[in-house]
Amino acid sequence: MIPNGVLSRVALIALFFILTSVSLIFSVYLIITADSPFVYVVAISFTVLSLVSGVFNIVSSYSYFRSYFYTEYLDKLKSKLKPMKSYPSVAVVVPVYNEEPEMLAKNLARFRELRYNKRKLRFYVLDDSTNPGIANATKRISAENGAVYMHRDKRENFKAGAMNEMLKKTNEEFLAYFDSDEYLTDKNFLLDLLPYFQDPKVSFVQTEKRSARGTFFSDTVDLFDALFFKLIQPSRVMNGTALFAGSCAIVRRSALEEVGGFPPYITEDTFFSFESDAHNFKGLHIPRVYALGKPMTSFTELAQQQWRYNYGDTQFLFYFWKRRKASTRAALSALSKIDYTAHGFGLNYLSSILILFTVVSMLIVLSAAPFAFASIKQVFAPPYTALNLEILGITAFLLSIFIPVALTKAYFNSYSKGVMMFTLNFALSFIRLKGALAAVLSQTPRWPKGSMQLLRSNPALTALTKAPLEIGFSVLLFATSFIAFLVYNISGALWLLWYGILYSSAFFFFAKYH
Repeated sequence: MIPNGVLSRVALIALFFILTSVSLIFSVYLIITADSPFVYVVAISFTVLSLVSGVFNIVSSYSYFRSYFYTEYLDKLKSKLKPMKSYPSVAVVVPVYNEEPEMLAKNLARFRELRYNKRKLRFYVLDDSTNPGIANATKRISAENGAVYMHRDKRENFKAGAMNEMLKKTNEEFLAYFDSDEYLTDKNFLLDLLPYFQDPKVSFVQTEKRSARGTFFSDTVDLFDALFFKLIQPSRVMNGTALFAGSCAIVRRSALEEVGGFPPYITEDTFFSFESDAHNFKGLHIPRVYALGKPMTSFTELAQQQWRYNYGDTQFLFYFWKRRKASTRAALSALSKIDYTAHGFGLNYLSSILILFTVVSMLIVLSAAPFAFASIKQVFAPPYTALNLEILGITAFLLSIFIPVALTKAYFNSYSKGVMMFTLNFALSFIRLKGALAAVLSQTPRWPKGSMQLLRSNPALTALTKAPLEIGFSVLLFATSFIAFLVYNISGALWLLWYGILYSSAFFFFAKYH
């Protein structure tokens, strides 16, 4: 008998394949019916985007299906573990950058409650704060909690620079990393994870990163991480390409030193994960929450994070393609190449491809394709081949909404959060794209200050200053939708109207969650 978990995964994979097939059939129809160079260009563009989207969907489906077998994989690893006979030295490391002193004091005190041989345990606070008041408070809090305080006047090489500087001045065998906003919820963190390092090839052990419960918005944002750790990370572990997520994890010092420390990039965790793999190490993921981060209640904060992530992931794409043949192994496996390419391309897929799809959809609606200008009578008069093909396009769009919503319902019992996540991806599209472009142009990895000004007395004006591109694009979509309606292209009008609403949600999120 096939387990229900497998059946649900097969069902969703089938939906992914239907989505891809429907998009490609619609693409073929566009090419066949094209009657001008303009329409040919539009049709071919749509086909290319459908193929890219299809490949991404297939890779995602594979990861999703394989994640079901991770429990069995992990149980086999556990069965080989032996009880710890000695306690290796461990450094608990907390990087800080202009963080709230009160929050740090609370979380640092909690880290000191870790169950472990206290003589083998030492705490470090790596402070890159530029605010003198915060730096002084952080130094005092570190002393009160028995932590070694290390401060850098210049934040060179970002967080990676602080952690590499600490490596030069310490000698603990293992390093347990936590972010300053993470509150320890399970004191057995070290005792549970250190046994996995009995395999000398394990360079790091990552646990599930989650945030504490907050508002509906912050709980939905938390699902971005949750879906990665539940559906993608397990598959990557089994492929030998686990990702270090920067905190709630333990790293073996000797492995870190062998790869040359953390690469000096804004997303040093991704780069380190690849270098670990390239040096014939491997990472593990334990699907358990040991600490909870602070809820993300601001859309501005989410926008900053996603801009930074996509800047780093775009940098990583270039880095990976330059370094992929420099592995100390004979060669990176095909799965490794797919995993790292998919990761680097992931947020770009959710930004540039969405935007390009929208632009091409606008051009399709305005093109001279046979179905573009039909009267209401023609639309409802069967048989109408063009209508059938329009239904294919509508089906593809509806499936693109249904799949993430169904995933969220299956794992987190919430349709509403699935809808919110779907909408957030459109609201963040231009923000992610700007991060990618900044990386391509080798600009300083810093969120544009002009869009950071908060006009709290007027949320609508705040949103206007932060989302001018999204608002302008939405207005263009609404205008094109109106034109399509005037010429009786009803489905095209509704198609673009819906896109316009999705992109304009950036204004709503900035205004409501500024």
